[in-house]
Order: sequence, then C-alpha cells, then structure tokens
Amino acid sequence: MLDEKIRETRERLNESIITGKDYEVIYNLSVELDELIAKYYLEKN
Repeated sequence: MLDEKIRETRERLNESIITGKDYEVIYNLSVELDELIAKYYLEKN
C-alpha cells in the first residue's frame, strides 16, 4: 500500500516537472515523496 502511494506521488512529481508547474507545487510533492520513502524504509526495518 505504501509502495503504491510512493509510485503515485513520484508520477505526480514527474508530471509536474515535465509540464512546468509552479516551483512550490514541485517542492511540496518532492517533500511528500521523501517522507513516504523514509516511512517505507522505517517500516521495512
């Protein structure tokens, strides 16, 4: 489930970069993705 959320957020981030969204949108998605990845690794250990 968490890995699916990571995939979806990564896709949203990539799409935002490709389409030239506002920097704040890209930054917020990047932070969200980092937090999800950190949570994923904490749960795996």
